[in-house]
Parts: sequence; C-alpha cells; structure tokens
Amino acid sequence: MAFSLSAEETDLQSATRRFVRREVTPIADRMDREDWFPREVFRHLGSEGFLAPTVPEAYGGLGLTYRAQAIILEEIARASPALALSVGAHSNLFADNLARNGTEAQKSRFLPRLAAGEEIGALALTEPDAGSDAVSLRTRAERRGAEYRLTGSKQFITNGPVADVLLVYAKTRPESGAAGISAFLVPSRSPGFSVARSLDKMGMRGSPTGEIAFQDVAVPEELRLGPENGGARIMMGGLNVERAVLAAIPVGILAEVLERSTGYARQREQFGHRIGEFELIQAKLANLFTDLEASRLLLASALDAVGRGEKSLRASAAALTFASEASTRGALEAVQIHGGYGYMRDLPIERLARDAKLLEIGAGTSEIRRLIVARELLGEGFDAASLPERARPTGADRP
Repeated sequence: MAFSLSAEETDLQSATRRFVRREVTPIADRMDREDWFPREVFRHLGSEGFLAPTVPEAYGGLGLTYRAQAIILEEIARASPALALSVGAHSNLFADNLARNGTEAQKSRFLPRLAAGEEIGALALTEPDAGSDAVSLRTRAERRGAEYRLTGSKQFITNGPVADVLLVYAKTRPESGAAGISAFLVPSRSPGFSVARSLDKMGMRGSPTGEIAFQDVAVPEELRLGPENGGARIMMGGLNVERAVLAAIPVGILAEVLERSTGYARQREQFGHRIGEFELIQAKLANLFTDLEASRLLLASALDAVGRGEKSLRASAAALTFASEASTRGALEAVQIHGGYGYMRDLPIERLARDAKLLEIGAGTSEIRRLIVARELLGEGFDAASLPERARPTGADRP
C-alpha cells in the first residue's frame, strides 16, 4: 500500500501473505485451467478472518476499515485475481452492504455464517438488457401481503452459481424509475430460484459467474433491505465503496508482474548481456513501477474518501479506472519482457493479463467511470441528475 500501515494492518498483511502462499498460490493455475472454484479454501479464508474485515465483531467480522479489506484483496490478487474477485463480491458487495444497511435480525441471521465462509454471498444487479443503465432493470418484485413475489433474471453475477444468499435489486414501482427500486436478501434455496447457466469467461476463471433466474420467488417482507423503493440509495453507496475497494485487485496484479519482470530482467541473458541492461527493458520496468505507485496513491485517496463517508464518487471512480487500465497495460508489458516464456501458460503472466482486462469492465466500465469523474468536475448542469433518467449512468456492468 502507498501509505504507512499501522501495526495491526502490518500484521494483517503478513497473515494474508502467509495464507496466500500456503493455500492460494498452489491452486491458482488449476482454478484457471479448470474454471474451478475452491470452496474449501474459501472456508479457510473465513476461518482465518479474511472474509468479513469490515463487518463488526459482534457478527463474526474483524471490525476493521476499508483499508484492511484492500490489503487482503491486494495480497490474494497477486496469486489469483479470480479468487480476489470472488472474495470482494462476497465480503464487500454483499456482507459490507448488509452490515451497513441491514436490520439487527438480518445481520444476525446472515453475517456470522458469511464471515466464517460457511455461506457465500453475491450481488445481483446487472441484467441481460440493463447494465450501465441499471434503472431500466426488468426484474419485478410484486407485493402480496407480507411478502414479495420476485420474477426476472440477472446476468454476469459474480459468485452467482455458488451463492447461498444474494442481494437482489428489483422494481417494486416500475413507473418510478430509480425511485421504484428495492433491495432484497434472497437465499438461493428459495423455491423458484435457479442458476440458468454458468458463463465461460476469457479471464477470472475459477471465480464463478452466472446467469440466474427468479420464477415467482417468495421473499418475506423482513428480507427487504432498507425501505421499499429505497434501493437506489443502497445501490449507489455500494457501488462507490465497491470501486474503491476493488481497485486493490489491479494494484495486486501490478505488484506481481513488476516483481516477476524485475527478477526475470536480472537473470535472463541475450547477446551476452542480462536483458535488464537494455534500455528498452529498463523503460518498461520504470513504467510498471510508476503505474503501480500512481495506482496505490489513487487507491489510498479513494479508501480515505469512502472511509470518511464522503458523498463524492470521483475518487473511487478515478482509482479503479486508472489502476484497472494500468494493470492490463502492465501485464501485457510483462508478457513482452518475458518474451515467449511470458506467452506460455507455464508462467502466470498470461493469466494475469487475461484477468486484468475484466477490471476495466466490472463495477462500471472505464467509460462510465470517466463520466462520473467529469460530471463532478464540471458541477451543476453537467451531473447525472441533469440527464433524462434513462441516460443516467450507474456503472452496473459487472461480472
């Protein structure tokens, strides 16, 4: 991280690093090759306290900050960005959202098992025809007495095929656009819930992504998260924190490819010289280092902003935009530095390059994040609120 760590954060970083070396690094290639999700390792992450860093201790979490969550994700991402993505979806997109917005009964019911890794959480927002334009989502929740009936489908849902409980956004008052969205906690064992299909991705393999369906799923009123028609506030607050925290994943990728590339440049010889003596290789390493340090500084700024509860969205949007694009660029440069070896699947370099690309798409595409930053800079008359509702970007295109 780009800031000075406290003693507690240093201990957390060291503990995460030891865990990753022991349990994640040995399985990272298998996850990618077989698109295999390591459920047992996920449970071990929970037993070590890595799955609910921001959840209060009363519910089984560590009661720490978003900085702590970023430290964990960066360390996991160095070995497996895919596992880091699933951990982020579970711990931030679901558990942290529930901890911030849930009732005492909801938190007591779900959070302890999520923190322990005994159950897996997922966020279900994106739909086949509603990504960045999330207010046009078609999933409906019709109120019938003391329950709702949920009907619709969701697309590109991280952890969807393996989730035990999902945070689902649906329209409860369709004619009201964003003001008619509500959030619900939906156990996957509910009758009418199904995984329509698991999706085969270019990268982040081993982090299950799927299309899920709801056929008249009964959801009791007590599992509505927040007030009826108040889901948009929960959605936007969650997206802002998500962008800040998930920026730690591309930072982890950059840190790993820089370390591997520097080590390779010290050892690899061509034309009687170590390739690190060649100025073009030196330039690539310098660019990798610069992108890593800049990404860390932006990450630190974004974590500080969300930690203080700032309403501004631009710090998070800028951090994830820059870090994600830098990690794609950096991983491809690492392939180039390693030459033919970097292109082979014997090394993790090509896997990291494939994984990095997703981070320019999930949690709002780079294009949407740039709009968020620009509209805040331009101020009144240029912000999303001044646009027709269907043109307001929410950045919900996520795997």
